[in-house]
Amino acid sequence: MTLRINAEAPNFTAETTEGTINFHDWIGNGWAILFSHPKDFTPVCTTELGYMAKLKPEFDKRNTKIIGLSVDPVANHAKWAQDIAETQGTAPNYPMIGDTGLAVAKLYNMLPAEIEGGSDGRTAADNATVRTVFIIGPDKRIKLMISYPMTTGRNFDEILRVLDSLQLTAKHRVATPVNWQRGDKVIIAGSVSDDEARTIYPDGWEAPRPYLRLVPQPQ
Repeated sequence: MTLRINAEAPNFTAETTEGTINFHDWIGNGWAILFSHPKDFTPVCTTELGYMAKLKPEFDKRNTKIIGLSVDPVANHAKWAQDIAETQGTAPNYPMIGDTGLAVAKLYNMLPAEIEGGSDGRTAADNATVRTVFIIGPDKRIKLMISYPMTTGRNFDEILRVLDSLQLTAKHRVATPVNWQRGDKVIIAGSVSDDEARTIYPDGWEAPRPYLRLVPQPQ
């Protein structure tokens, strides 16, 4: 199965550092971020997991759960968490999936389905493609997918920015322009006619071009 934006996020049951979960049930009625790692005790991922722990209060404010995945066993995740706490100042405060059978990595197209066996004997290089971030909405559909190389740490401030845009545009018929940040002007969606826009935005809008209509961010 090829995953695309707006496709349903595949459901699964897995062991995590916080017990067994059914992914869709775990998401509930909110948003979720799934971010994956090729192996425990890898340097770039160590920095990422620590930073996400520091950002968790921001995701909490946005009704968004975060969950990590690594192909190694849950017991290894617990040992890795100690290293993360000591080197990054914060241990993971969210669940980590143990994907020893590579089932979730294959389900989410991060590893080829034809790979046989489990995580034993596989190196981080073997699992280099297990470096993806998924944002999943309350409708259990994929809203964003970004894959990273092993040598480049992810920008989770950008993930937070995209989440703000997704939540805003899910609520209001607008789009966000390049480099948008919370509080910046937004674009009236093309699906909104000028007549509709006059009702929604009685104070009017800026229009450097007829198709580019800018208004203050709706609250």
